[in-house]
Formats: sequence, structure tokens, C-alpha cells
Amino acid sequence: MRPRNPSGCTTWLRRAAGAGLAGVLLTACGSGGTGGAGAAGAVPKPGGRLAFALTSDFGCLDPQQVSSIDSVYPARQLVDSLTDQDPATGKIVPWLAERWETSPDATAFTFHLRPGATFSDGSPVDARAVKANFDTAGKLGTIAAQAASYLQGYRDTTIVDDLTARVSFNRPAAQFLQATSTHTLGLVSPASTAKPPAERCASGIVGSGPFTLGSYQKNQSITLNRRAGYHWGSTLWKQQGPAYLDQIVFQVLPESGVRNGSLRSGAIDGDSAVASQDEASLRTDGFTLQYKSAPGLPYGFSVNTGRPPLDDTAVRRAVSRAINRQEIISTVLTPLTKPATSPLASSTPGYVNLSADLVFAPDEARKLLDDAGWRPGPDGIRTKDGRPLQLTVQYFTGQTSAKTILELIQQQLRAVGIAAALHEEPVANGGRVVQAKGYDLLWGHTKGADPDVLRTQYSSTGLNFNNLRPGPLDDLLTRQAATADQNARMALVRQAQELILTNQYNVPVIELTVILGLSAKVHDVILNADARLQFHDAWKS
Repeated sequence: MRPRNPSGCTTWLRRAAGAGLAGVLLTACGSGGTGGAGAAGAVPKPGGRLAFALTSDFGCLDPQQVSSIDSVYPARQLVDSLTDQDPATGKIVPWLAERWETSPDATAFTFHLRPGATFSDGSPVDARAVKANFDTAGKLGTIAAQAASYLQGYRDTTIVDDLTARVSFNRPAAQFLQATSTHTLGLVSPASTAKPPAERCASGIVGSGPFTLGSYQKNQSITLNRRAGYHWGSTLWKQQGPAYLDQIVFQVLPESGVRNGSLRSGAIDGDSAVASQDEASLRTDGFTLQYKSAPGLPYGFSVNTGRPPLDDTAVRRAVSRAINRQEIISTVLTPLTKPATSPLASSTPGYVNLSADLVFAPDEARKLLDDAGWRPGPDGIRTKDGRPLQLTVQYFTGQTSAKTILELIQQQLRAVGIAAALHEEPVANGGRVVQAKGYDLLWGHTKGADPDVLRTQYSSTGLNFNNLRPGPLDDLLTRQAATADQNARMALVRQAQELILTNQYNVPVIELTVILGLSAKVHDVILNADARLQFHDAWKS
């Protein structure tokens, strides 16, 4: 299928301690980067109900806490952001903020809000609401690890006047402006910021977005209703009034066969995770396949460096050399998938091609293990000091093609003498699993349209799936986030990528591509800068 779904378009978790690994590459098929095909010049028609299939339910309706891509899809529709990011250019453009100023040292950001925007409870989207969000989002802790990462060094928000807020940091925060375009820092009402995090997840939040929450049946469906009177959308959207659709129903359908059958029968209008075997026939039968590569971290393994045998760099490098990325693509996925060539996906700003260090070299893998003292046993699995070289590989439900990909990697590792035991957990348990660090290799990816995603993942004070101790990488990641000069910042980002790969803290495997299957009646679905869905402009003919 496509990398888009090695995690079945679901990606990650973060909620109880972990964070979301998700990424995807974006390019458009059929309808360019925006959405369902339609007759040229067709006039959008208001009204209608759109049914859209998800592969899983993370169990949280708060965009500041969710990280699983399936959970982000509905949550994104509930909230607006201060800014938006053009997926074609990466430029930050107005949304709730009409304009802004950034201090030369990137420690202060002054946002001038557009008048008239309100949350669905009637409260105004004003400077006080901005302050309430930023004062609380970073304090949600590990259940909102990405928000906390974006707000590292946050000092305060000053209410200059009703529609002007100055956000200040105690150190440069070069990544913050881009962060304000994400769902993670989408604004919720002051009343929502006052609620306990668990309540925000269970009952949802009040946002200022084009849709409001109608109902939520865990592991079954989420229903959103159009908000009347909405007129403060992103400047990237085609129209500025209310959304066209009356209602969106997100249905949780884990099985790809069920989703495919439901799409063909008309029971649903869109599938978030088209299986590779269904791509060609759907296209032939008149369905729209819309796809996009997402920036961030490729799909691969976060390596637990805190326990043997992966505390040894040689063993980590042997794992990487044993993986045949092209075989995975040609056997399991489709040509839409790219092999990983860096710790960053190739669509991410600051990406550096380090493919020379991500080659398939099984003989080198064997030599690395030989030199590290691991000798082949009678069953082919290597041993050292009486212990077999067996790794625990953790992955999560909703990652549609993960099992097939990992079973192939399991065979590739065995060919050099490494045994891999695959363990699957419900995505809702992700935080607990990540916090326990009981795995050797953790399969996933993280989306992010700014190279600061490296800090989110690899800082010893961040998500730290890799169980890293404080060291030189922390310094590089902290400095890049605090460097306002873009050339100097990108030089630090390059060094960070090289250091991550040199030490093999991560084993990048494939870049993720999000692929949607849409009925020909569905038009103008947007895949935004980080390959997440926006339905404001969507309509049905």
C-alpha cells in the first residue's frame, strides 16, 4: 500500500506519555493537492452529509492532545489556528491572525487577530483566549507532548489590547510561528482550557472552527455539524463563509476490505487508508485517489538505546544494513512510496539526503555483528554470552500495512542472524507502552512541516522514544530551535540529521504517503501542509 498507511493513516499516540509518530509524503493524484475530482468549473453545492472512514479511534477529541492521524482528522475541523501554512510553498499565511510581527531574536511574536471570530459557545476569539490557550497547553505534559515541545521556553502572553496578543519566550523559538499553524496549537475556548485533560478528551472541546461536535461513540463514529455564521477561515481556503457540508460522519472501520466495500457501495464517501491492492481498481472504476507526501520523520524504528543489545551502536547499524527498503516497496507497497534517505522525510524543510548511509548491505551487517561478538547459533540466530540476539518490535493497531511490512523486515533481519518478535497493541495504549520503554524497536513516524520535529522526537527532554541520555544531540536541537537566521539554523539541522544517523538512534525505512479514496461525488477535500485533512471547502455533487 503506500507508506501512507504503514500505519494505516493512523499514526501515533502520545496521549498518556508518548507522542504521535506520523508522517506522510504529499503529492496529488487526480485532483492535485486538494480533493475530489469534478467537472472543470463545477459550482460548489451547499448541503449534504459526507461519510468518511477512519481505521481507528484514539479516544480523544482534543486537538491539543491527539496525535493519531485518524483522531486528528475530526479534531482539526473543530478548531482554527492563528496561522496556516501553504502546502505548496511552506509560507505562513493569515488565519485567525490577520498579521503578526516577530522580534529579531525570535523571542516575541505579536499577533493581531481578525475581529468578529467567536468560539461556538459565543465567547470571542480574542487576546484573552490566546493567553488562556498558551498558558495551559504547555502544562498538559506528556499527554500533549507536541504542544509542550512547541512551547518550550514559553514565558507568557501579554494582552496588548482585545485583539492583540504578544507571546514571549525566554529564549529564541524559531519554530513557533510554523507551530501556530498546526492543529496542536489550535485555539479552544477559555472554558475548554479550564477543563481537566481527561474531560477534554472524553467530551470534546469548544473551538471556533467551521464544524462543531454533534456526537461521539467511541470506536464507532464521530459526527460533526456545520457551524452557521462561520466567516473567519484560512486565507488559503477557496471561500470564506460557512462550510458547504451540513454534516461529516467519521466511521471507524479497521478492516481495509470493509472500507473498500463500503466505498464501492456508497455507504461511505471517502476512505482514509486505501489498501495497496485496491488502488488500481478504484482508479479504474472512477474513484478519485488523492495522495500527498507528508513532511516529518519517515516510517521506521525508534531504537531503544537504553538497554542491550541496542545500547551497542554496532548492533543498531547492523539492523539498518539488514533492511532492504526497496524490497519492502516493491513487495508490499506501491511506486508511490519512497525509501527513506534521511532521518527527515524528503519533503521537510532542511532535509539532507543521507542515502549513502541507508543502504542494504547484509554482508556489512554480518561483519558488524561478528566484530561485536555475536556468533551464529545452530538455528541461525546469533548469540553472545549465552543470550540470543532477539529484538522486541512494537507496533500499534490502525497501522494498516504495518504487520505485513514488519513480517518482511523480520525475514530480512533473520537472514543476518537477528530474531525479531512482533508485538501489537491498541493505539489507545500507546502512551503507556512508550512510557514503559519495554520495546527494542518502535515502529512509527511523526508528522511535522518544520525540522523542529527532530527536537520533538530526539530531545532527551522531549518524547524520547529512543531512551536517549542528554548529550551533543540535545545541544544541536536546542540551538536550531533558538536560531533565527535560517541559513545558520539549517546548518544545525543538517548536523543533527548526520549525528542521528551516525549513531543510528533511528532506523528510517520508508516515507509515508497519505492516500485517500474518494467517491467521484466528493470535491475539494484539502490535504494541508502536514498531510492532514481539512473539510471546509469540501462539497458533494
